[in-house]
Amino acid sequence: MRTMGRLMIQVSGAPNGAGNYSAAIRGLGGEPRPGYCPVPDLNCAGLVLCGGGDMESALYGQEDRGSQPPDRERDRAELALFRAFYQAGRPILGICRGMQLINVALGGGLIQDLPPEQKRFHAGVKSDAVHPVAALEGSLLHRLYGPVFPVNSSHHQAVDRLGEGLRAAAWAESGFAEAIDLPGYPLLGVQFHPERMSFGKRRLDTIDGAAIFSWFLALCQGGELDGGWKG
Repeated sequence: MRTMGRLMIQVSGAPNGAGNYSAAIRGLGGEPRPGYCPVPDLNCAGLVLCGGGDMESALYGQEDRGSQPPDRERDRAELALFRAFYQAGRPILGICRGMQLINVALGGGLIQDLPPEQKRFHAGVKSDAVHPVAALEGSLLHRLYGPVFPVNSSHHQAVDRLGEGLRAAAWAESGFAEAIDLPGYPLLGVQFHPERMSFGKRRLDTIDGAAIFSWFLALCQGGELDGGWKG
């Protein structure tokens, strides 16, 4: 799973849209393998599912009420990626759309469009919004950042009904999940964007997102963090 001594990580994103994710992985010594609609590469030690546009609503049993046309090819490719890495027991990190895709892949649903009174806290006009989230006590995010912490935000959809086995690991101020995990499995989904809070993208008004990537790469290396894998 290594190339030139570096840990290979498969990264799936929009066309030319994986640069920040790849930079965060490289910043910690990993070797990203980015692609748009890539086939599963189990030579890679883990999978990162990037942010992007809306998923096709039929995949979670709803009529289309979204504001963006779905990318069905990407939906199919990333569902196949998730299944391949999940069945292989490899670590998976889902960010924004990636978190939503994990939830749908495990049978969950989505809120297609947040109400205006909520959306204004989660999607900035010219840049990311910033808002607090509350973490589940004992969860990874609680251990990394404490009970309440500020994150960036750029989304109009959110996780609704949780997929099989998933739990909410953090919440927005209005109550929907800002992070999900799967107890007993090395998986994390976050609605915010740690890749835009890491290294050259580091912000002073949010947490340092590099800690999430550091945790993920430690799992991909087969090591332990904070005493071992926990939800």
